[in-house]
Amino acid sequence: MSIRMRHTRGHTGNRRSHHALEAVAVVKDKESGNLRLSHRLDEATGMYRGKQIAPAKEVRVTKAKLKSVSTTPTGEHVHTHEHAHTEHANAAVKATQHTKEERSEAKSEK
Repeated sequence: MSIRMRHTRGHTGNRRSHHALEAVAVVKDKESGNLRLSHRLDEATGMYRGKQIAPAKEVRVTKAKLKSVSTTPTGEHVHTHEHAHTEHANAAVKATQHTKEERSEAKSEK
């Protein structure tokens, strides 16, 4: 079995010297003022080096996002399910039972 060579900090540093990230070369377009990569087509206008290469991209209209859920009703909610308006089997039993508050009031009256 062979003896492994030592791996010094210098060797590790030399290997990692090429791992650095490079900044992206973003250019501001002279005509439209949009940011784009150099030597690339401006997607918003379709221009490249002063010539119309592609059709201009349509501008998206985005809706404003709501920060929270609205509590105001948007309209009448219509159920399309068959069971939406049917009563449960034990609905009559539940209607006859008294709530805890009613029971406590009845006890206090006695």
